Amino acid sequence: MSEQIKGSMVTGNPTKALIGFALPMVAGNLFQQFYNIMDSVIVGNVVGEDALAAVGASTAITMLFVMVAMGTGIGCSVIISQLFGAKKLEEMKTAISTALLSILGFSIFLSVLGLAINRPLMHLMGTPDNIFENAAKYMQIYFFGFVFLFLYNAFSAIFNALGDSKKPLMFLIFSSLLNIGLDLYFVAELHMGVPGVAWATLIAQGISALMSFAFLMRKLKGIKTNAYHRFDRTMLRNMVKVAIPTIVQQSIVSMGMVLIQSAVNRFGSTFLAGYTAATKIDGIAITPMVAVGNAASTYVAQNMGAKKPERIAKGYRICLVMSASIGLMIAVILHFSGDGFVGLFLDSDTSKEAIAIGTRYLSAVSLFYFVMGLMNVSGGVLRGAADMRWFLSCSLCNLAVRVGLTYALADATQGMIIMWANPAGWAVGLVLAVFRYFQGGWKTKKII
Repeated sequence: MSEQIKGSMVTGNPTKALIGFALPMVAGNLFQQFYNIMDSVIVGNVVGEDALAAVGASTAITMLFVMVAMGTGIGCSVIISQLFGAKKLEEMKTAISTALLSILGFSIFLSVLGLAINRPLMHLMGTPDNIFENAAKYMQIYFFGFVFLFLYNAFSAIFNALGDSKKPLMFLIFSSLLNIGLDLYFVAELHMGVPGVAWATLIAQGISALMSFAFLMRKLKGIKTNAYHRFDRTMLRNMVKVAIPTIVQQSIVSMGMVLIQSAVNRFGSTFLAGYTAATKIDGIAITPMVAVGNAASTYVAQNMGAKKPERIAKGYRICLVMSASIGLMIAVILHFSGDGFVGLFLDSDTSKEAIAIGTRYLSAVSLFYFVMGLMNVSGGVLRGAADMRWFLSCSLCNLAVRVGLTYALADATQGMIIMWANPAGWAVGLVLAVFRYFQGGWKTKKII
């Protein structure tokens, strides 16, 4: 089978195409979360509760930049997917080259910005004094590796846009195992503490980015086309139209984390350690549903490019069933076994209060994971169709509800409002996205 038609989801059985495409994405995202969790497991058990709290305090900020990286890649991939579905292969290669050059420059700028503002931002967030320096060191090292982070996410997004979700899975498995090995060596053997965790992540992402680049160049050489442009301003403008709302949406998710982190920081390092452990588990739990939403986005983009909107309705239903089923299954596990998972991050003898806080959070929020999954799939349809105004509006309303409830009721509930604020935001985002889907305005959107 030629490279021109490998990965296409515009013909054949939508169920088979989506399951075959989504499952490697789910597995890949789980591995990505897995090595992030291992950072916390190793540092929490080897170094201690304060070290885990330091990683948690810095994570809220670093994740803001990670979401920008993911949003940039996903935004560009919508255009690439539509061009691939339309079989405009020269323009597709132009889009890929333009995206990579632009992302390289953007990542360097954000790396410098992050190094300049990390400590002032942490002061602004009210990071506890006893964990401040470790958190600052973690962030500084993390920002040094931003170019690798951005390019790696871009390469993965491009592979997914071309319907190849297996290559990113391969790179993530390698990166995960390398990251865990380096964590154990730097933290347990060399006793580097929190900075060792950051160095492990940087090195693993750097090597994975270089591997991804080599494989992507090989794949593109196999797609025979006429000459294409290395950089095209018109193509960049088209990608920016989709990328900026996606970056804003991804940043909104992480900005919500930063704002909520600021609200809970004042409840002390014990609360923060429990909350950090719970959100680490929360992050990996929702990852499969996020992946299904991204799969829906690529599927819709390819079929919009191929001018086959009639295939989208069936694909949407398939993804809704997949996401809701995953959400309900994970909810059952975490609702009844949350204490065991939180206990992986903390010493059960010295951190009983922190474990209880994290367990309480997971027991409540996990009941609504299926809502989050349905919201991601519905939003993925809008993003794949490039209906970015509605896609962004759903995200903004989600954020407003989550942050508003947290700040309004944090003191009255001793911070535990966070377990209800997130599901409330998901519900609002879902209602708006479903309304737009059935209203049908997304079908008229045109980018390529």
